[in-house]
Amino acid sequence: MDFLTGITGAQLFNLFMLPIQFIIIFLTFYYFVLSIFGLYRKQEIKVLEPEKSFAIVVAAHNEETVIGPLLENLLLLEYPKKLFDIFVVADNCTDKTALIARNAGAIVHRRFNTEKRGKGYALEWMFQRLFKMERQYDAIAIFDADNLVKENFLFEMNSKLCQGHKIVQCYLDSKNPFDTWVTNTFSIAFWVTNRLLQLARYNTGRLSNLLGGTGMCISTDVLKEFGWGATSLTEDLEFSMKALSHGIKTTWAHDAVVYDEKPLTFMQSWYQRKRWAQGQVDVAGRYFFPLIIKGIRERKIMYFDAAIHLFQPALVMIATFFMLTNFIGVLQNSYTPIFTLVMPWTGWQILSTIQYIYPVAALALDRLPWRAYLGLILYPIFIYSWIPIVFLGFINRKDKQWSHTKHTRSICIEDVVKQKKVSTN
Repeated sequence: MDFLTGITGAQLFNLFMLPIQFIIIFLTFYYFVLSIFGLYRKQEIKVLEPEKSFAIVVAAHNEETVIGPLLENLLLLEYPKKLFDIFVVADNCTDKTALIARNAGAIVHRRFNTEKRGKGYALEWMFQRLFKMERQYDAIAIFDADNLVKENFLFEMNSKLCQGHKIVQCYLDSKNPFDTWVTNTFSIAFWVTNRLLQLARYNTGRLSNLLGGTGMCISTDVLKEFGWGATSLTEDLEFSMKALSHGIKTTWAHDAVVYDEKPLTFMQSWYQRKRWAQGQVDVAGRYFFPLIIKGIRERKIMYFDAAIHLFQPALVMIATFFMLTNFIGVLQNSYTPIFTLVMPWTGWQILSTIQYIYPVAALALDRLPWRAYLGLILYPIFIYSWIPIVFLGFINRKDKQWSHTKHTRSICIEDVVKQKKVSTN
């Protein structure tokens, strides 16, 4: 420790701030470069002949308000009826979810377990039942009870599976983007992710996409070989990383669309995002370093990219600390500002520019309705609210209690399609 002798507090602070700035600069540049790959659509060759069979699984906990329209929608999917069945897991339900689902034509399995609560446990229980059935399916498609699905969904999944892909994530759209300012800004965040992260990763041809909780399709042989085992608060992210740790990439289907219900109020979105933050910190703690090590050993960038994604909560906390130092004059003058040496802009200017350019680009590229742009006014509030949420997620990372998001928007797929046409015109 002799090398520390004679070093002042200001010099130590400077040494501490240098790696922080390099991390922020590197990851900002990394995501900027990645997003460029989302500016275009690659021409895809699609398999049009229906071949694969599907078990459609809907996980539902007290969803009597919204499950009816979804099942009606699924029964009308443009795919041979003999090649898919619809299963509903009525998980710890105390309402009429099971009855409504059964009357709508779904195969209902009721599960009661007050200790192992949550979607991940419900799916694992249902998968084990599917594996024991006389009829076996090529793949399992997973939806939430509040969803609505574009009619070509199974054709798109069939095409991906026939091309050799094992895990597929679809485009996550919103079924109620204009209900409130929260649903609007929440929808913008999803549209940005769809275009500038998910499609971008797919276009590189080298990276793995990430499962998004719904609109997921997983080959049955993968589930049988490696098991589900994803029972954290973010089971989708957990399974993405588990599969990738075995070398199995997730691919992207931009033309397969699921319309997801977004929370109506800010507090509903707060609790939902807090659960996501807790889950991501939890998954990062288990998979971050193994993915880095695997990336070094196999020299494949997809493992590093996945690790970078898991690092996002830490990045938010690091960037927040860095920004706070810019408000304290004494601290601001106690370190070498790498931002001003590398770029003519400050960190605040970079983040402010990105937070508007990215959403505008995503909305324009996917030709979303003009009303969507109104959400950009309050979009910064939604984005910066992630800061306290991430800190709370880190603090409560060991809390595995599932928080259910109540769904109330009972609309049919025709209404969603009509709403989009009206908004576009």
